[in-house]
Amino acid sequence: MIPIHIGNLYFPSTNSSLFMLLTIGLVLLLVHFVTLNGGHSVPNAWQSFVEMIHDSVPNSVNEQISGASSVKQRFFPLIYVTFTSSSFRNPIGMIPYSFTVTSHSIITPGLSFSLSIGITIVGSQTHGLHSFSFSLPQGVPLPLAPFSVLLEPISYCFRALSLGIRLFANMMAGHSSVKILSGFARTMLSMGGIPYLAQLAPFFIVFASTGSELGVAIPQAYVFTISPCIYPNDAINLH
Repeated sequence: MIPIHIGNLYFPSTNSSLFMLLTIGLVLLLVHFVTLNGGHSVPNAWQSFVEMIHDSVPNSVNEQISGASSVKQRFFPLIYVTFTSSSFRNPIGMIPYSFTVTSHSIITPGLSFSLSIGITIVGSQTHGLHSFSFSLPQGVPLPLAPFSVLLEPISYCFRALSLGIRLFANMMAGHSSVKILSGFARTMLSMGGIPYLAQLAPFFIVFASTGSELGVAIPQAYVFTISPCIYPNDAINLH
């Protein structure tokens, strides 16, 4: 959209960066106006919506992360930001002429690997070199130990990759099907003629698929949030 050159470096402003900034802006504006002047003693609809999101995150943190309450609360900001941004970022692509950031394979692995690297750093700060004992789980027979040491780090890296690919694949597949059906419905409606009701059928299918896609976008935000709840538990408590 906007080419930006700094010396020999190229930092273009793209659709992805624009809609990620818009998503964060929407979240910040919503929370700002809801909490303005301390909020209302009797919550309105918007305040109830924000409080519902805020209350659902500690439940996920408490269920997935074991240990003291102070340890759990350290991860609350990370999980809250991940959930709110994903909840807004996934459905925003359903708005006409908008852009679905999470339907691009370069964005979602970047997010998942960033989370994984951060959690790995937390585990290293907590346990030092002992944090790498994840490569040798408890109960592994001694003859299988060399294979476990080789395979477990690969599995550890691939879980971050799978987290990003899962979100990308679900969002791309759903949005692509809606786009294809929309183009088909437009073509059928422009044909005219007597069997008009038959031509309206793809139009109603588009409405139904749009509802199902919204039903996929919100749970995918929850799934993308649950995994960063499980990973800190593994990093802190190890085995």
